[in-house]
Amino acid sequence: MKLKHLAKLALVATGLFATGAQAADAICYNCPPEWANWGGQLKQIKKELDISVPMDNKNSGQSLSQLLAEKESPVADVVYYGVSFGIKAAEQGVVEAYKPKNWDKIPTGMKDPNGKWFAIHSGTLGFFVNTQALDGAPVPTSWKDLLKPEYRGMVGYLDPSSAFVGYASAVAINQAMGGDMTNFTPAINYFKALKKNRPIVPKQTAYARVVSGEIPILLDYDFNAYRAKYNDKAPIEFVIPKEGTISIPYVMSKVKNSPHPENGKKVLDFVLSDKGQRLWADAYLRPIIPSAMSANAKAKFLPDSDYQRAQSVDFAQMEQAQDGFAKRYIDEVK
Repeated sequence: MKLKHLAKLALVATGLFATGAQAADAICYNCPPEWANWGGQLKQIKKELDISVPMDNKNSGQSLSQLLAEKESPVADVVYYGVSFGIKAAEQGVVEAYKPKNWDKIPTGMKDPNGKWFAIHSGTLGFFVNTQALDGAPVPTSWKDLLKPEYRGMVGYLDPSSAFVGYASAVAINQAMGGDMTNFTPAINYFKALKKNRPIVPKQTAYARVVSGEIPILLDYDFNAYRAKYNDKAPIEFVIPKEGTISIPYVMSKVKNSPHPENGKKVLDFVLSDKGQRLWADAYLRPIIPSAMSANAKAKFLPDSDYQRAQSVDFAQMEQAQDGFAKRYIDEVK
């Protein structure tokens, strides 16, 4: 009881847990309002299911660390994270099997066979660029462009030793520079070179900082750039670099022994329902169930010819390589 009490006190301090009439009906770790339209998704969950789920600004690594710390007395009901963290969570025994509605429509390879994690949507890594903040420099078109002096102090990327999008960026760079999951030296050398150009390295989502122009170029997913361009009407372009990139699924899991298990299941059912999937598609994410994407949504993406430069990777190998890369990044770059 003491552990659970302390965990709730921590949630109160971060605004994740409310008392009395405002108590949450379910807790989701890593559901930030500025990322992937979680704000809109959770609002719709409240409307459709009458389940209140507070926003949560953790990143993938922070979410997994919290689940491990609370293993004996869980606070969260569901969790959202990059695929490699979903694999780690299953290995660590902090999530449990649940096969939500539309399970059979999720492609093989995009879900744990037992239901301990499953993809809900995917994004493609590239450059999220505020064109007005470039001070006259051209929009970069390649990974190598970012090393040029004219982009000094303009390039941001999330910390790859903590945030999943940061690690995904490292994998994309590594693949583009000739590396593979057994050899991250190309990525390490790239980050060393980029460090000389004074990059900005936040730990958590930096969407608002790009829209405002504080970070002119962010290594990020297409869906954030399209949202900024079409919804916020910001001077934004998304670039898939010439050397290539990767597309990555984001996944969810049911937390083992969670406090609100039935509500947690309902949340997971909704995000994979036809209605939930359409919400992701309308927020410029590729839904894991492709039929949910309308022609109108697809028209706002870059042409398919650009997306041909985006590849998939072996996600199990990506997970296995993550800790080793993070250590090298901390030791050699950070």
